[in-house]
Amino acid sequence: MATKNTREPQKLLSKHELNQIWYRWGFTHLSSMSYEKLQGHAWAYSYLPFARKYYQNDPAKKRRLLERHSMFYNTEPQTGQIINGIVASLEEQIALGNDVSEEMPVNIKATLMGPLAGIGDSLIQGIIVPILLSIAMSLAKGGSPVGPLFYIIAYGIIGPTISYVAFHSGYRLGVGAIDTIVGENSKRITDAFNILGVMVVGALAANTIVLKTVAKIPLGGKFQPLQTVLDGIFPGLLPLAMVILGWWLVSSKQLTATKVIIIMVVIVTIGCLIGLF
Repeated sequence: MATKNTREPQKLLSKHELNQIWYRWGFTHLSSMSYEKLQGHAWAYSYLPFARKYYQNDPAKKRRLLERHSMFYNTEPQTGQIINGIVASLEEQIALGNDVSEEMPVNIKATLMGPLAGIGDSLIQGIIVPILLSIAMSLAKGGSPVGPLFYIIAYGIIGPTISYVAFHSGYRLGVGAIDTIVGENSKRITDAFNILGVMVVGALAANTIVLKTVAKIPLGGKFQPLQTVLDGIFPGLLPLAMVILGWWLVSSKQLTATKVIIIMVVIVTIGCLIGLF
């Protein structure tokens, strides 16, 4: 396989053209979806400027380019941009006549979208989003609009930044990035993010979920608050029980988040009516 230094410098993708590919897919990946292709439509859209640059006078190659990037594709959008960067590097080599087959970009996408989805979901949904939401909820106490504004602005900056860095890193590293993404390296990265994510969610649950009992129990010849007894045994036991219940309903019973919320509302409502909470 030819390396990047064999390309003709005057025909390389400019930074502006690379950014076109990045932001077209980065901001439209979920704009047009179907069960057949999911995020595939946005891939074809993102490579229209590429097709105009290299295949303006070659309709057959232009058609093949758009066809191979209209296939089924689905991964985590931010970290998954590293795949787009790798593929842009390969497509550039194909357009310049280097020894890269047209099947390779398709194979790269099929190989990497799974591992990147695992890494990205653990990082974005398991760590970054919970942290930002916990800060936003703290700022929103008392009905302040600062909380939601903070989350919108913070995620609006962090998400595209991760996406941009991932895309250009993938383009710069080319197929060399595969060794880090797949195999045991991918499993170690995913496991590390999963563990960190569980720790983050646990800490957030302990600090943001409030559930106390007002019941009293006979102890030592007089009635003592049950909450004081529970705190002496295991501080935060009731919030932990609700978290475990929610996890069990989702993982074991396969209930949706909406149903879990309704069940918890019913439990708390009944508890308040009977004087437990």
